[in-house]
Amino acid sequence: MGYKTVAIISIVILVLGCKTTPSEVETYASENLKIERLSDNAFLHISYLDTKKYGKVSCNGMIVIYQGEAIVLDTPTNDEATVELLNWIESKARSKTKAVVATHFHMDCLGGLNEFHKRQIPSYAHNKTIELAKADNTILPESGFENYLELKIGNEIVVNEFFGEGHTKDNIISYFPKEKIMFGGCLIKTDGAGKGNLNDANVSDWPNTVKKVNEKYVDVKIVVPGHGKVGGANLFDYTINLFKKQ
Repeated sequence: MGYKTVAIISIVILVLGCKTTPSEVETYASENLKIERLSDNAFLHISYLDTKKYGKVSCNGMIVIYQGEAIVLDTPTNDEATVELLNWIESKARSKTKAVVATHFHMDCLGGLNEFHKRQIPSYAHNKTIELAKADNTILPESGFENYLELKIGNEIVVNEFFGEGHTKDNIISYFPKEKIMFGGCLIKTDGAGKGNLNDANVSDWPNTVKKVNEKYVDVKIVVPGHGKVGGANLFDYTINLFKKQ
């Protein structure tokens, strides 16, 4: 074996050895942002929103990373935390962010959208989300859909779907079928939570909307609510019972 052949093989081994897989990616924590592992290819991102009524509120989002690509579900609450998130995806996860999805029009879903647009990352949301964000004079997602949107990530998909009103008129869920993990956003409540912010809610439709989600995604293993601890399909039942008429 010649010197050149050995050199080429050594370079290939070095390059392959440096490649980071999602399961090897380190988590992250700062004053603005936390990133925690949910599964081999999904991560929870947590940022914070200062509110008059509830004080400092932690807000959940999700990142799916697969085959060198990433899809972010809900932005962090502000630009600073979003810069940290996008830098982490690029430098630590060594992946390219190919899309961001806002699951409803509140600031805990699209507060950092400007940073995605600065980096020319496409943004998606339900058509109602874009309408409500426009009326609320906040930044608008670029592309809208009506009831169902599939986004490719590697050779897999992330499903985004509208089932009806609940926390807001536009709330959607996002689902990663490969790992049976759902980002329920603020449509889904964590175990033990109260009803929370009802300013834009449809309380009467809320339990029926969650029931539809539960009936379709019967194989879900992990459910991420908009706030609080992650759970399983039990969060569907908890949310339904919380808003069901007594």
